[in-house]
Amino acid sequence: MTGMPAGTIGFRVSGDIARADYDEVLEPALKHALEAGGGLRALYVVEDLAEIEAGALWADAKVGFNLGIRHHQAWVRSAIVTDIEWMARATRLFAWMIPGEARVFPLAGLEEAKLWVAGG
Repeated sequence: MTGMPAGTIGFRVSGDIARADYDEVLEPALKHALEAGGGLRALYVVEDLAEIEAGALWADAKVGFNLGIRHHQAWVRSAIVTDIEWMARATRLFAWMIPGEARVFPLAGLEEAKLWVAGG
């Protein structure tokens, strides 16, 4: 995503999620942010979600292990911005598993989410 505050990284999800999305977009961007130092502050905007490919679920688990567990202390804040009710509920329910602080915002709260993830 463009227009993110300094020291943060943002992703926009819409439609189908494939393994390549993790391998070619998410994981390299998170690794680059991790290598830059200063902690990981990530924002995920999920506008609509049609389908998650089985390979994407495996890639999600792999990213969670490689970056979430191995670099647990590097995670500062994660903001999930969505109006998909089941996703917002699931995120709140499992927030304890997300390294660092995690918070859910509605799509209308995108700017607030950007400020929060940046530390404001």
